[in-house]
Amino acid sequence: MQNKKGGAWVVSVDMGYGHQRAAHPLRHIAEGGIINANTYQGIPARDRKIWQNSRAFYEFISRFKQFPFIGDKVFEFYDRLQNIPEYYPKRDLSRPTFQVEQVMSLIRSSDWGKHLIMKLAKNPLPLVTTFFTTAFMAEYFRYPGEIYCLATDTDISRAWVPENPIRSRIRYFAPTSRVADRLKLYGIREKNIFLTGFPLPDENIGGPDLHRLKSDLLYRLVNLDPAGRYNARYHELIHHNLGHHRLPKRSLHPLTLTFPVGGAGAQRGLAVDILTSLRHKIREHQITYIMVAGIHNDVGHYFRSEIRKLGLATELGRHVVVAGARTKDEYFVHFNRLLRTTDILWSKPSELSFYTALGIPMIIAPPIGSQEIYNKRWVETVGSGTAQEDPRYAHEWLFDWLESGWLAEAAMEGFVEAPKRGLYNIVNIVKNKITEVKDLKSILPF
Repeated sequence: MQNKKGGAWVVSVDMGYGHQRAAHPLRHIAEGGIINANTYQGIPARDRKIWQNSRAFYEFISRFKQFPFIGDKVFEFYDRLQNIPEYYPKRDLSRPTFQVEQVMSLIRSSDWGKHLIMKLAKNPLPLVTTFFTTAFMAEYFRYPGEIYCLATDTDISRAWVPENPIRSRIRYFAPTSRVADRLKLYGIREKNIFLTGFPLPDENIGGPDLHRLKSDLLYRLVNLDPAGRYNARYHELIHHNLGHHRLPKRSLHPLTLTFPVGGAGAQRGLAVDILTSLRHKIREHQITYIMVAGIHNDVGHYFRSEIRKLGLATELGRHVVVAGARTKDEYFVHFNRLLRTTDILWSKPSELSFYTALGIPMIIAPPIGSQEIYNKRWVETVGSGTAQEDPRYAHEWLFDWLESGWLAEAAMEGFVEAPKRGLYNIVNIVKNKITEVKDLKSILPF
């Protein structure tokens, strides 16, 4: 994409990785760069305190989940506040939840967010936000430009929709058909819903023709189908979708598994369990394992310490890699680069579930919360991922999956079935090049 600023205000929140990861691909059209509503320069102290309290609570709950029984009970209570109700039977779900009422009460009583919205209103470009609270703020304080809200999961709770949905002028970018349909049940008018897909990084896609994605996937399939079983059965499908009659003779990179730790750093233990199981495969150079610590220096130090304890110090930086960055912007750039040579993504089903559209099979770590349970279901429905087996025996079952060709099949399923052009759809809508997206509906139920 051309790096042309000034298309829109792009507003996210610094809370975990999910909302900022969704905003990052839109940086090319972001006036003055992406704005974080809770940390922008000049934010009033009162607003900062409200945001800090909500972020601290979120991170506390995420970490507390690690503790047996008590952690589960605390998280279960928290999750009820943002629970996604069962979709069937279809019914009117437009009544605001306690969470929505609490958010709006803070906005009204404390003028929470008014400073930001008034600041942006001086140049009323289209406002695109990846967090519902900032969309509510923009509507309540009568932002004069268009307001777009990008949903960041495969299904969403009622918390994403304001108190009076039928009267709301917030327009929604829906990453899946289920989100679009869910918004209707929550009372949003159909004309305010755009089924776009999730915005994946342009540097991984290569434009609407998907040329970079297709090239990366060809080399990935070589690693994921070492016995040639998938290619023997489905070479016509590969040719039809990727434009090549045969796979390359060899890949440009070794078989690579990537495990990213989430924003709260709570999965560090699982990452080390995987390392312990794969240590002999790593030492024999049968696999490269990338442990993504994000911006958590303490997690990175912990990973390096465990690598040395397992006698893998000589492989550090070669066949076992600890990836990190100083800032989230640097992290997203680095992580997107790593994904181009990632063959298997092992992750909890966060917003990274959408990245299976890059033709990367997903091993699904245990979900945390209602949203991730639905994300897991979506990945499994697409056919591009499945729940992890016992991590202690990953050195056995992971290589059985490789030998069978199933991981190659999952990679192609993700590429074929999951939406890939969300970024370009969103940019076109914001720039008023099109008024709706009509070509995204699939046979998938959600």
